[in-house]
Amino acid sequence: MKMKLFLALISLIFFVGACHTIEKETEEKSNSEYTHHNDWSKSAVIYELNIRQFSEKGDFNSVIPHLDRLKAMGIDIIWFMPVHPIGEKNRKGGLGSYYSVKDYTAVNSDYGTLSDFKNLVNEIHKRDMFVLIDWVANHTAWDNPWVEAHPDWYTKDSTGNMIPPIGTDWSDVVDLNYDNPEMRTAMIEALQFWVQECEINGYRCDVADWVPSDFWTAARAALDSINPDIFMLAEAENPKLHPAFDMTYGWEMHHISNEIAKGKMNFDSLHYYMIKEDSNFNSTDYRMHFTSNHDENSWNGTVFERYGENYKNWAVVMATIDGMPLLYSGQESKMNERLKFFEKDTIVWNDYPLEDFYSELYTLKDSNEAIWNGDFGGDWAFISNSNPESVLTYSRSKNDNTVLVALNFDSLESQFSISNLPIGVYKSYNSEETLEVEEEGSELSLGPNDYRIFIKK
Repeated sequence: MKMKLFLALISLIFFVGACHTIEKETEEKSNSEYTHHNDWSKSAVIYELNIRQFSEKGDFNSVIPHLDRLKAMGIDIIWFMPVHPIGEKNRKGGLGSYYSVKDYTAVNSDYGTLSDFKNLVNEIHKRDMFVLIDWVANHTAWDNPWVEAHPDWYTKDSTGNMIPPIGTDWSDVVDLNYDNPEMRTAMIEALQFWVQECEINGYRCDVADWVPSDFWTAARAALDSINPDIFMLAEAENPKLHPAFDMTYGWEMHHISNEIAKGKMNFDSLHYYMIKEDSNFNSTDYRMHFTSNHDENSWNGTVFERYGENYKNWAVVMATIDGMPLLYSGQESKMNERLKFFEKDTIVWNDYPLEDFYSELYTLKDSNEAIWNGDFGGDWAFISNSNPESVLTYSRSKNDNTVLVALNFDSLESQFSISNLPIGVYKSYNSEETLEVEEEGSELSLGPNDYRIFIKK
């Protein structure tokens, strides 16, 4: 009993502290402007495509045979990891880091030609999908032509030598100096090149918060002047970037999911996070959620290493909470391998054993406005249940349309009751199972590491 009282007190202190933080952050949020999103993005799902590891050849042309299956799986946006030539000076590993850019207006010859890339973009557009490419604005390769031609465009140490980004081990790249207006102009012109020349739909911007926000605002305006439907994704969680960016990373949400999987956090942590999100970000701000990406897979482990048997449960969470889900190359193949970052390491596709799982999930997202992105979707609500240590229940609602998500993270079957949910009959999205919610609550049973998604219209 004393332990329960102690835990309750700790939770109360955590909640009060979170609320105090929220008050301060709300003031910051209210002073920001926010992007109006394209209609096509309202229920979109994004796919990160690692060109080097995607096929045996590792080239643009080898992606084309996969486009129909990606479209059928519910993918709307394909984000290509950097397509540029990779620096050779101070290179890491045999093939180097994708994020060591040798030339901002060229393609990596290992991937093909610029014409090959244009053809790939055209094939994606034919299928009513959209293309983002990775952009590395914070630093370049040591053998980028800018280094010799414009040394004043780079950050220097006290002895006048160029340096990698401070506080990193990124010895293969050199830091850019955004105090230089000429460099800013050249960077914006390079960004415009790909929109004009290849008709891409936007960018995923690497370590975007390490680049001044006023640069991104200027870059966004320049890109909008070419294509007003441009889409921008920032690898950052700063709400103040949203005037320039449509979407930011949900890194904190991802880290919370990893900590819950380790037993170091619980579902209260997720609840408090969602409260904080509502305060920090405007309802129009898209947040990107994921169980894996190129960094997590290579450096921290596969979804099976980090989530164990709950890898599907966490995929369901990322697809149904308030934000856009990301799928990384190979997840549909049930890939249980950390892809080598600096070497060739082809994905083994294994007949795509999880393709149907993701297809059903993303079809639901596309068809049900309650779980759409940003303010196109519905409000998130934590649903109380009688087994809160093992079971997570929540809902999202929009226009009398409610989606109930129930997930059992235990390795044993769980029987539990739920309350504070709108009364009515709910139907499972992928079976004939129904749930009748009554005023006094309802009973549910879930198998080990299992989930249910119910819909009430």
